[in-house]
Amino acid sequence: MKTVMSNKLAICLYVLPALILVLVLIYIPIVLTGYYGLMDWDGIGAMKFVGLDNYVQLIKDKMFWNSTYHSVLLALFSAISLIFYLVISIILASRIKGANLLRKIYLIPMLLSSVAIAQLWLKIFDPTNGMLNKLLELFGMENTPTWLADPNLVLIAIFVPIIWQYAGFYIIIYYAALKNVPEEVIEAARIDGATPLQIAYRIKLPLISGVIKVTIVLAIVGSLKYFDLIYVMTGGGPNGSSEVIASYMYKEAFKTYNFGYGSAIGFALLIICLIMTWVIQKLTASKEDVQY
Repeated sequence: MKTVMSNKLAICLYVLPALILVLVLIYIPIVLTGYYGLMDWDGIGAMKFVGLDNYVQLIKDKMFWNSTYHSVLLALFSAISLIFYLVISIILASRIKGANLLRKIYLIPMLLSSVAIAQLWLKIFDPTNGMLNKLLELFGMENTPTWLADPNLVLIAIFVPIIWQYAGFYIIIYYAALKNVPEEVIEAARIDGATPLQIAYRIKLPLISGVIKVTIVLAIVGSLKYFDLIYVMTGGGPNGSSEVIASYMYKEAFKTYNFGYGSAIGFALLIICLIMTWVIQKLTASKEDVQY
């Protein structure tokens, strides 16, 4: 007698609901976004087919390339911050006192919404009564910075809370991966005289390299499409100094009601994310992956 899982029709029926959800929520919107990018449309009236005009305009648009540059900077900043998260995770996984409490503390930002985090850091960066400038005044600084109003400082000011917001997420991923490293391997390395640094670098990191690759993709692609906290804190200002691709797309689509051009920006963002994912996979591919 055949089991349910050996029946191809039963397998298709089990998988069908998930396929329908993926199709409706992901693939159809992607196709529609590319389609709307070929139109001149205000989101309400009739659409006018303009071909590749929106994409040609996109290539010539200085603000689009400026926002792309800021998004790439955020992606690189996020990727580099993974080193810091990894170091913290290695320390937490080394049986230090208070590790459980520290893990809970690092998770606190994940419990807050992006809007709440934005409001918190707006208070911290307040040029008059903000905690950061008050600390700088205590150390003798007279002309404290206007963090979110200075085009030269605004990117740093918004990158810090974004990195802080996702710290707990990546630390927990790395911590879980490190806990799955066989204790026998670590004990054997200790018996052979390996130092904690050598164990971390030559044993733990190679064994969780797959997890590290995944987090690099998540950090970079997630940063490229980041929107909410930046929009609440600066709205892309001052004068576009903190504009990213997602916020620029939102403004074009929902503020100027240029849905055709906004869709073209969204489709371009998808292409950029796919290219970046492919580049990361190529750069982090091991010899076994290449042979396979």
